[in-house]
This record gives sequence, C-alpha cells and structure tokens, in this order.
Amino acid sequence: MQAVARHAAWVEAWDAFGVEAPGAALLDTLLARYSEPHRAYHTLQHLDECLEGLARERSHAKRPAEIALALWFHDAIYDVHRHDNEERSADWAQQALRDAGVDADAAQRVHALVMATRHQAQPEEADAQLLVDIDLSILGAPAPRFAEYEQQIRFEYAHVPPEVFEPRRRQILGSFLARDPLYLTPSVRARLEAPARVNLQRAIG
Repeated sequence: MQAVARHAAWVEAWDAFGVEAPGAALLDTLLARYSEPHRAYHTLQHLDECLEGLARERSHAKRPAEIALALWFHDAIYDVHRHDNEERSADWAQQALRDAGVDADAAQRVHALVMATRHQAQPEEADAQLLVDIDLSILGAPAPRFAEYEQQIRFEYAHVPPEVFEPRRRQILGSFLARDPLYLTPSVRARLEAPARVNLQRAIG
C-alpha cells in the first residue's frame, strides 16, 4: 500500500465516525512506531496487509471503521520485552478516539477489538472475529511470504537463544493449528484455512 492510499484509509476511517481525522501529529507518531528499528514483522508492511485485508472483507464487517482504527492501533506499541503491548495500544486507541470526539461506546468497542489481538482465545463477536482473522491472515499467506514472516519474527526475538525460541515458537504455532476452524469468518476461512494449515504444519515440522 502506497503512502497516499494509507493516508486515504486513515481519513476514511475517521470520516465514518463523523469526526475530522486528528492532526498530522498522531498519524506521524503511529507511522514512526511501525517503523521502529527493532521491528521486522510488526511494521508498516503488516499494517498495510491488514488494511488491504479489511478492504477485501469490508462487506462482512458490521462496523468497518471501528475495525479499521483497531487495526491502525493494534501494534502501535510493540516491545518484545513486555507483555502489555495490546493493553497499552488499546488504551492509546481509546483515548485518541475520545479526543477526536468519538462517542464513548464506540471508543470502548475499538479498545476491545485491539485487546482481541492478544489471541488468547477466539472471540465470539463477529467484528472481533473478522479483525483477528485479518491479523492472522499471514498464516495463510503464500509460502514465500510465510517464510519471510517466520524470518521477521526470529529477527524480532534475536535476543532469545534458539533452544528457548524454537520450542516456544512451535508451541505458539501449534496452538493456532489446533483451532478448528482457525478462521471464524466464512469468507476468510474459505480462502486461507487450507494454506494456513499447510504453512503451520511445515513450520512445526
């Protein structure tokens, strides 16, 4: 996604709430976060893939603007040494929406959507399911992109020795493989379930 298209998606999401997009400082800060040097996967590439995924599945969203802003913020804070990234990102999103004049209920729903990307359990609400499916669409990517993703994750955890990283990584990927189905949105499942299972089985090896 080019910068122009990315900016258009940002403005469109705020417009759908009936509020003006916040000043350039917020967007610039978010883009800078996604460009931090310690990131390799949780970057603008991932954000763009998510926004493109939402554009593809938009007709299946009840509140697409809420999903869009949740995607913008879901990895806004990413520190591999902490375990509260999603909570801090969700808090940031909620405050940004409230500051822009979005009503409290919508801001709280966006907070909940960001929290769903902890992937601790599969969500029950349809928009949260779609958001999580979009976030996990990398698992069903073509084999070269999935291999790149695996390398990017390893880069982000380069400080973790192989004897610790590899079993933990297999455990995480295995937990996704154990989900039946992995994707809860029917259109995403039809497109990505089979390749995701092939990718995961190969990665777990």
